[in-house]
Amino acid sequence: QVQLVESGGGLVEAGGSLRLSCAPSGSGLNGYVMGWYRQAPGKQRELVAIISSGGITTYADSVKGRFTISRDNAKNTVYLQMNSLKREDTAVYYCNARRAWTVYWGRGTQVTVSS
Repeated sequence: QVQLVESGGGLVEAGGSLRLSCAPSGSGLNGYVMGWYRQAPGKQRELVAIISSGGITTYADSVKGRFTISRDNAKNTVYLQMNSLKREDTAVYYCNARRAWTVYWGRGTQVTVSS
């Protein structure tokens, strides 16, 4: 069983930056596709970015050019660097790990962007 623990959320002014981290307890992340999702109040959870085990990345159009997903397999950690934050980026951000039919979710970390 893998438990994902997110950290790095908080309150930031528009235009600022935050870096989220996701680390597992109980197992490593090798072979997993890792992703960040977010859910704003009253909205469905949406994909933000994913990174394959080989480092191939995919981003939602709304964050392209501003967010960067990366992984450090030696540290068993996945990161989401968020720059030029906007109010509409306010949401709970969830880490996700997927391999074949196995999916794990973290409990989420709140990101609030103020104007």
